[in-house]
Amino acid sequence: MHVVIINGSPRVQKYSNTEKIIASFARGLSEKGASFETYAISNRSSWETIRKAYAENEEILIALPLYVECVPGLLLEFLETLPKKDEGTRLSFLLQSGFAEGCQLRCGEEFLAKLPGYLGVRYGGCLVKGNNFGIRILDEERQKQVTGPYRAMGELFAEGDGFFRKEAKKFTGPEYLSLPVRLLMGLVFKTFAKKMFQKAAASWGCTVPLDEKVWETGAGHGE
Repeated sequence: MHVVIINGSPRVQKYSNTEKIIASFARGLSEKGASFETYAISNRSSWETIRKAYAENEEILIALPLYVECVPGLLLEFLETLPKKDEGTRLSFLLQSGFAEGCQLRCGEEFLAKLPGYLGVRYGGCLVKGNNFGIRILDEERQKQVTGPYRAMGELFAEGDGFFRKEAKKFTGPEYLSLPVRLLMGLVFKTFAKKMFQKAAASWGCTVPLDEKVWETGAGHGE
């Protein structure tokens, strides 16, 4: 099997959570003997190259983040430029999100299930997984912990059944978090996560608190 993997995130590869997930997934593919090539639509100058790879291959995987309950606008723009193909091509998706509950991604999943039909190709299923927020700002060890499970999904995909196997369905995790867990996560975001994000922002040159009301203080305008 040879898979063309397209990163559908508008974020540049260096800062893309999706890119790090793809890297782990691709390792699983290669360990099962499958080959792959990867592209990113964030680089518009590569669109013609990506279209060529899409036209010449039959196994396509688009990995993307959830944006406001559905797919990023840049990806939609790119999809409109793809050549028409037939059902000899299979199009599968890896949909990831910062939201931990599976229910948060179902709207996007439903759209993606219909998309191959619009393009004239077969649907290979959609791997759905949340709780991926902020991968890029984690240290290397924590990144491996978060993205590691995608390696097994790459191995599964290489066996040729797309994402229709029960293992792929279970991979999503809980559809809804219990009330105690939701309360605990709220507390974590107000304490530990807030400090973590502030530290990351400082490393990027941010000199004011993340909750700074810049429209009142003018902090974002050199005042």
